[in-house]
Amino acid sequence: MKLIYFYAFLILLTVSACSPKGPYAITNKVYKDKTKGFTETIKQELPAALTDSTGAAIPSEFVGTVNFGIRRPNYVIIHFTAQDSVQQTLHTFTVTTTQTSAHYVIAKNGKVFHMVNDYLRANHAGVGKWGSVTDMNSCSIGIEIDNNSKEPFTDAQINSLLTLLAQLKKAYNIPQANFIGHQDFAPKRKPDPGPLFPWKTLAIHGFGFWSDDILELPPENFDYAIALRLIGYDTSDINAAIVAFKRHFVQTDVSPQLTQLDLNVLYNIYQKY
Repeated sequence: MKLIYFYAFLILLTVSACSPKGPYAITNKVYKDKTKGFTETIKQELPAALTDSTGAAIPSEFVGTVNFGIRRPNYVIIHFTAQDSVQQTLHTFTVTTTQTSAHYVIAKNGKVFHMVNDYLRANHAGVGKWGSVTDMNSCSIGIEIDNNSKEPFTDAQINSLLTLLAQLKKAYNIPQANFIGHQDFAPKRKPDPGPLFPWKTLAIHGFGFWSDDILELPPENFDYAIALRLIGYDTSDINAAIVAFKRHFVQTDVSPQLTQLDLNVLYNIYQKY
């Protein structure tokens, strides 16, 4: 009997792989079914069920307004996959056991995989803090770039990323300051997209900031912890915040110590936010 089930499973995999809709036909169907469920949820017109401190019901009624719209993303978070291939990442994002996902995945050849509608919440940022934002998944778009964390990003990837970011920035009016890395939002947990990522190139195109060529010395009373916090970093672990800042804006050194050059860069950057 077990052998019969094994062969049936193999047949299912073969049919799925050879499907004219592609190897992800099954997961695409699951995606569509889930979005239908979300549609039914937002169509509900139930009044709030409220009670006071004595348990007595508070009168309530649903009255539909004519002035509303879909919530739009206001941040873009950039990641590296830390995996060996784009196929491995697609698998990771199409099985329920991982509970992780991203809106976009960019392969080494520049191909872009769109995995979650921009208006829906993907599970990409996790626990972290940027300014006052603690639930980044609910207000951001996550972009994963196929990279094992130890190699340069390909020109094709960066060209596709720049094109995608331009489209997202225009579509959702995302501020220049709101293009950040996973390391920026979660400095205690995450190192991506790491010091090999070309943040300067992105800043030249209007996605995030980079330091000016000419730097001035910060004043004697310059407080680097306050500057990091004003940029957006969670400084509850100041060493982690320093490392995350240097991965993004210095890149030649990612130690938790700030050199005079690092302080000059920090002073220059924080004035842009």
